[in-house]
Amino acid sequence: MIRFFTQMLALVLTVALAQSAMASEERTINWDDLLPEVRPFHDPFAEMGYEQIGNLARLFRMEGQLENGNDSQIREEADNLRNQLIAEGLDPDDLFRQRDIVMTERRLAATSVNPDLNGTPVRMPGYILPLEMTGEKAVQFLLVPYVGACIHTPTPPANQMVFVSFEDGFTVDGLYKPVWIRGEMRAQSRTQTLSFVDGQAEIETSYAMQALSVEPYTR
Repeated sequence: MIRFFTQMLALVLTVALAQSAMASEERTINWDDLLPEVRPFHDPFAEMGYEQIGNLARLFRMEGQLENGNDSQIREEADNLRNQLIAEGLDPDDLFRQRDIVMTERRLAATSVNPDLNGTPVRMPGYILPLEMTGEKAVQFLLVPYVGACIHTPTPPANQMVFVSFEDGFTVDGLYKPVWIRGEMRAQSRTQTLSFVDGQAEIETSYAMQALSVEPYTR
């Protein structure tokens, strides 16, 4: 009987150790892995041209102004614009109703996370945008997927950026050299202030990491 319980205990410990090893196994990931599974939704604005979207926005503003008073010139412009959109096969009222729905769905797609990565040790590449420096070393920074993100190109979605703390710090040799970073990925929404030469911007991120190592990128 004692031998039986000893064997069972050994089996339980073996399984537990195996599960622990699997849980702590590092994954090499890319930026697509950070994206969640997003439910499909119909976005009528994606099918419209820039001019149509601009005209719809103008109509929305003008009709909002008319709610506070009747300006004959604005009324005439709004009526003409509405008739033009209808002639192009669009329904302005229906598009106005769908506007908030589409905005909500787009925000979900841009900020939601992949729950499978939460708490997972990962290794991933990216580019560094320093947030806080100690001497010449970045101890807090954004990891972004491509060169010039947030500076020379539009800001990536929140779920395509990682806020990183690295106690040892990393000497940033320019913003155009990629790195490998290791650490435990956390699903954590944050807003950081990124400074530029001509001002500042609030940057929203959906992931955070306490880095264990940061190294120059090599294939």
